[in-house]
Amino acid sequence: MTLSRPAARNAIGRQLLKELGEALRLLNYERSTRCVVVRSSSPGVFSAGADLKERATMTQVEAADFVTLLRSSFSALEALPMPTVAVIDGFAIGGGAELALSCDLRVAGHGATFAFPETRLGIIPGAGGTQRLPRVVGRTRAKELVFTGRRIDASEAATYGLVDYVVEPGTSAEERGMVLARDIAQAGPIALRMAKAAINGGMETDLQTGLAMESACYAQVLPTQDRLEGLRAFAEKRVPVFTGM
Repeated sequence: MTLSRPAARNAIGRQLLKELGEALRLLNYERSTRCVVVRSSSPGVFSAGADLKERATMTQVEAADFVTLLRSSFSALEALPMPTVAVIDGFAIGGGAELALSCDLRVAGHGATFAFPETRLGIIPGAGGTQRLPRVVGRTRAKELVFTGRRIDASEAATYGLVDYVVEPGTSAEERGMVLARDIAQAGPIALRMAKAAINGGMETDLQTGLAMESACYAQVLPTQDRLEGLRAFAEKRVPVFTGM
């Protein structure tokens, strides 16, 4: 899934959000897709965040409606049944960083930069940043990043756990992201979806309830042909051929 609004540095406006929503709706019905990579077509920028020029033309009601749609769109990305990987090569600012946070894994280029500058504009992160950021980097670190709005580079982001991989200088973040996606895609598609559901659901509740969710998800893979194929492939010392059945 490619962000392509180069003239505006992939700033998130109504049209881009509409296109994102359409892509997400299609992906929800795509059973053969094992991993989704979210990338930018513009070198040096993932997304500059919300389109503030467009935002300035909105009434208070329109702005509130837009932020609500933005938040629900990122939640829809987070809720995709298959794993998602964000490839951040350049700036991921404000809503751009919140978009990356909505993915399961994040791969950053050596020159990637992250920031949550909303408080410096008299607002707060409104597309899930106040909730997803502390879940990823911890409460205190999230407060510091949101309160100050300061920019951090890829190395610091990795130290905080904001990104999972940082590529070496001169190495393509997109290439590394695709390697990761292909590695993920070797797993069984049903297993991937159930694993994601168990982890995401369990993290939002107590351990015993989480274990019950895990049990329910495990029950979904037991009757599958993929489970039997995995056992056969292991016994025959070959790579399994999963069909999603």
